Amino acid sequence: MKKFFILTSSSLLLFLACQKNAITGRRSLNLVPESEMMSLSFSEYDKFLLENKPLPDNNKDVIMVRNIGMKIKGAVEKYYSERGLSSELNGFQWTFNVVQSNEVNAWCMPGGKVVVYTGILPITKDEASLAIVMGHEIAHAVARHGSERMSNAMLVQTGGMALGVALQTKPQLTQQLFMQSFGIGSQLGMLKFSRNHETEADKMGLVFAAMGGYNPEVAVGFWERMASVGGATPPEILSTHPSDATRIANLKAFMPEALKYYKK
Repeated sequence: MKKFFILTSSSLLLFLACQKNAITGRRSLNLVPESEMMSLSFSEYDKFLLENKPLPDNNKDVIMVRNIGMKIKGAVEKYYSERGLSSELNGFQWTFNVVQSNEVNAWCMPGGKVVVYTGILPITKDEASLAIVMGHEIAHAVARHGSERMSNAMLVQTGGMALGVALQTKPQLTQQLFMQSFGIGSQLGMLKFSRNHETEADKMGLVFAAMGGYNPEVAVGFWERMASVGGATPPEILSTHPSDATRIANLKAFMPEALKYYKK
């Protein structure tokens, strides 16, 4: 009877911890309050920039990234405002930086903390394609995908321990889980989310880029170029992200919807 009570209580707690995403409508595990995630994000972002010196403000790539970033920031805020969901973005402190690295990567921490690695620029090739990447990464952040990943990881690694307690008792593990949850410090980290997350971010990212004034159709060419540098990949059923062919097919299928948001 006692064992049954414990199992029932645990199941109830997990049920209560599942929240419905305001944009995607999908329910997901959320053990970590967003305010705590943002606080951790801001401190980890500052720490990352101390260890990985960003390019100077007058660098042409930095100017381009920040120009794109401000356009997508405006698009995200408009998109949420039109749906009466502006409160979902409370606490965001948008920041855009570029670091010199051969890694093919870009990411966005909770609260709008963005980094683009120079290693991805030869693949994006132009501003519109980079906007697709940044829209995709920002979509991960506003859809709380990283928070969901970290909640799942903490459930497994710490038994669902509260973030504040985990930071005090297991700081190294907690930081590691945070960095892994946002694809930071890993080659091709921008592809490390689940298939559901990737598909959601692809669609939302196309919309954000289109609303920012970028033609979403360039996404197909970008992901084809990414596929050409991706190397050997496992069968899709064994992968944590869609196969390149599936992703491109999904993008093409969603393109008519994304183009509704694009004003030339």
